[in-house]
Amino acid sequence: MFQDRLRDLSHPQRDRLAYIEQKLWFVGDMRRQDLVDRFGIQTAAATRDFSLYRELAPGNMAYDSRTKIYLLGSDFKPLFSYSPERILTWLSEGFGDGEPISSRTGIICDIPSRLAQPDLATLAIVTRAIKQQQVLRIKYHSISTGKSEREIAPFALLDTGLRWHARAYDRKSGEFRDFVLTRIMDASVVRDGVIQDRERPDQDIQWSRIVELELVPHPDQPHPKVTEMDYGMRDGVLKMRVRAATVGYTLRKWSVDCSPDHSLRGPEFRLWLKDCLALYGVANAVLAPGYVGKRNDRCQLRQTKRV
Repeated sequence: MFQDRLRDLSHPQRDRLAYIEQKLWFVGDMRRQDLVDRFGIQTAAATRDFSLYRELAPGNMAYDSRTKIYLLGSDFKPLFSYSPERILTWLSEGFGDGEPISSRTGIICDIPSRLAQPDLATLAIVTRAIKQQQVLRIKYHSISTGKSEREIAPFALLDTGLRWHARAYDRKSGEFRDFVLTRIMDASVVRDGVIQDRERPDQDIQWSRIVELELVPHPDQPHPKVTEMDYGMRDGVLKMRVRAATVGYTLRKWSVDCSPDHSLRGPEFRLWLKDCLALYGVANAVLAPGYVGKRNDRCQLRQTKRV
């Protein structure tokens, strides 16, 4: 049994095998130099690790002798068990490259889980499509329109604090949109599906545009100094520069009162957006608590299309 062989290996070697597996599954390819750079080992040792991994899981890996790149095998079945949280943390922050293990620091640390996590097989095909610039055909379940089949060109993952999305060009609507990963079903690569110029990330205005926000303690608070300390404000202001595509999610996650007259009440509203006009032209500004756009010298709600 391969599990018995895995247990007999040293922990550093299991770490290296797990790293090989993660790169193959979620990126789609792997080079010996990747292993050398990540773990500081010699090329010969990296070659032995790849040989061992192929011996343990023959269907998981193929080798392109022309490019000298290891590729995802056609009959991939993971040797290790992973949680979606761990993989998403690795993808977004690079933490936890090695074998999945619990913390050994002895320090208790509890992080609230999201209510729903994406299926790892779906996540893997999306991340490989992002890395390899591929078009995906998916079945997608939308709250507003129900089930539909779409072709999308994903280029980034987006964490809203509540759920993970894929930022992608949607050929059905002809727009860049956010697709909730848990609503994607039956994803497959469109063979010979070339990404057009209009579908590339540099054409996504909401993704490319940077919005400058100034957050201050909510005027309804009796002790604004506490909020200044909690959020590391300077001179009573927290300045942020974020992508327009993430603004609405960020303000909702932090419960920022975006009403022009700071009219929202409740202990959750510790921050106030100093100038709601900073959100002019932000497509998902409708998600921001209390936001209204400009009309009659006030900000009036701007309806936007959402997936």
